[in-house]
Amino acid sequence: MVDSSWNLGGAAGGRRDAATRADERAGSSEARAAERAEAMSARLESRAATRAAQAQEREAARRTRSDAAAALAERDPHRAAAERKRGSGRRDVVRQDRDVSGYATLVDGERIRTLAARGASVAGLAAVFGLSEDEIARVLVANTEVA
Repeated sequence: MVDSSWNLGGAAGGRRDAATRADERAGSSEARAAERAEAMSARLESRAATRAAQAQEREAARRTRSDAAAALAERDPHRAAAERKRGSGRRDVVRQDRDVSGYATLVDGERIRTLAARGASVAGLAAVFGLSEDEIARVLVANTEVA
């Protein structure tokens, strides 16, 4: 005798069992996909919150550094300039006007004419050479008379 207990419903019953198993697999697959989507959205929200908190911390630290630099600049501008970071990495001191009182400026007619030809104004030349504007004008006129 043949034992047919495994095939109770015949061919049609087997198809129904396969269809139910396929429906169960599809349902569990959809459930896993929904769980993954939910976990992903939770991760994204968590990362966004973390990034926002880090941005606030960075801004607070930047503000603190800026306030400290401003306070240092008020107390000691030379030290503040020496500690200030520059794009090239160079550190420098506050630039001061150089004392040129001991320097001698050579007053040369050719030099005055060359600078005037390059576009220097009569007032500028007078200030640089320590002469009056009339004397600079005489030097420039003497050049045109010679030529």
